[in-house]
Amino acid sequence: MNHTDQTDHTGHTEQAKEEANFGQLSPDYVLDAVEALGYTTNGRLLALNSYENRVYQVGIEDGAPVIVKFYRPNRWTDAAILEEHQFVHQLVEQEIPVVPALIINGQSLHHYKHFRLALFNRHAGRAPELDHADTREWLGRFIGRIHAVGALSSYQHRPTINIDTFGFAARDFLIGSGFIPADLLIAYQTTANHVLDGVQRCMERAGDVRHIRLHGDCHVSNVLWTDAGPHFVDFDDSRMGPAIQDCWMLLSGSRAEMVSQLSDILAGYEDFFDFNPRELHLIEALRSLRLLHYSAWLAQRWDDPAFKVAFPWFNTPHYWQNRILELREQCALMDEAPLWI
Repeated sequence: MNHTDQTDHTGHTEQAKEEANFGQLSPDYVLDAVEALGYTTNGRLLALNSYENRVYQVGIEDGAPVIVKFYRPNRWTDAAILEEHQFVHQLVEQEIPVVPALIINGQSLHHYKHFRLALFNRHAGRAPELDHADTREWLGRFIGRIHAVGALSSYQHRPTINIDTFGFAARDFLIGSGFIPADLLIAYQTTANHVLDGVQRCMERAGDVRHIRLHGDCHVSNVLWTDAGPHFVDFDDSRMGPAIQDCWMLLSGSRAEMVSQLSDILAGYEDFFDFNPRELHLIEALRSLRLLHYSAWLAQRWDDPAFKVAFPWFNTPHYWQNRILELREQCALMDEAPLWI
């Protein structure tokens, strides 16, 4: 295929998109991109903690700083990004505390040279104190409200969290990528196969559960807390999936502690949206899929210099040995009678 002939509705060629890389994002480039949207910057620029995309706080003359996100090239289509923006704006309309992309000149997604970007208002906050039951219940209420809106329609351009997208695809990529040391390859492949068998059994026990639009990456770092309560940030990984996906990632500690935490979250959740208890069979299955997906994500991004700096422990024999042990533990947990039920 001649990529130079393939254009999308933005007028950008596929070849041009392929040439974009984060190394081009010099301070001047970032400031120029924001000024192209009608802002006057004051030259202040702060890179924020983000790996999948690149995110900066930009100072604005006579105004509050804004946050600019440059999307990783070739990850999402424009349609998929806009679906996420639309979902978050629907949440805002229901007065749910989230951070939407700013609408500028009637658009939330913008193009500057080879990159796609969006601007956001800056929101401060601290990590929620999840050791408090009332905090967990408060979070549960807002997750329930998010899901009540998420259930009103479905994504058409974003994938679903399931055994195919997070499991088989991740396993197949890792087995064929050359990242796993040769002396560990058979052990990893065998263990991954056992994990996927366990995931399938968990899904059979859960039965036919509903998939809705989710936050998708609802861990503690994506929740900012103020005296007014939580607000949820970074819907970039928003996908279709079972509701429990946005709850189990907030759990930590011993199994007994996680059971207590989940009870508090669901107590608040069910004030606004019904929870199907059969989804409790999916917690360890979803955890297992995330472990597979996370290793594949690191491997797929390994050419990005930022990943080598941030994750120096990846792609060592010790890393893969630990992943094999971790996945074997998940096999055992998935076959145990769930404490959640």
